[in-house]
Amino acid sequence: MSASASVTARRLAAAALTAGALVSVVTLPASAADHARPERSKVQISAVQYDSPGRDDRSNRSLNREWVEVTNTARRAVNLDGWTLEDEDGRTYTFDHYRLEGRSTVRIHTGHGRDTDTDLYQDRRHYVWDNHSDTATLRNDHGRFIDDESWGHHRHGGGHHHGGRHHR
Repeated sequence: MSASASVTARRLAAAALTAGALVSVVTLPASAADHARPERSKVQISAVQYDSPGRDDRSNRSLNREWVEVTNTARRAVNLDGWTLEDEDGRTYTFDHYRLEGRSTVRIHTGHGRDTDTDLYQDRRHYVWDNHSDTATLRNDHGRFIDDESWGHHRHGGGHHHGGRHHR
């Protein structure tokens, strides 16, 4: 075999190996997706109404127009008993014996009301969520971070604002 034929054979072999490697990389995700994995629940903060519409007069109606929505995007229900929703100042709402059905949303209002499958109430007499900047953090019953939603923070190095709340 001549030197040039040997080089050509090596190049062909290398090209075939490379093509084979690419094919196997491309087929790996498809074959991994074929294996049925248990569905992981996906609970997230889906919306926040931190600035109650209308005058901030601390009426129960106004307090209940301030809310956070939590959505379960999975098919299976999730037991939220012991889960918490907290603001930056440490005000915490703890879910008590509540089960969030699959593909559904619950709205957690700040004021007083009668809990239902779709609406829960913190039973507070003061606003929780700061109009200018705050973070709503959702944790499970083991205190593990699940999701958060922030608003009004400086994007470039401003960090979180603690101290004097400019709320209402």
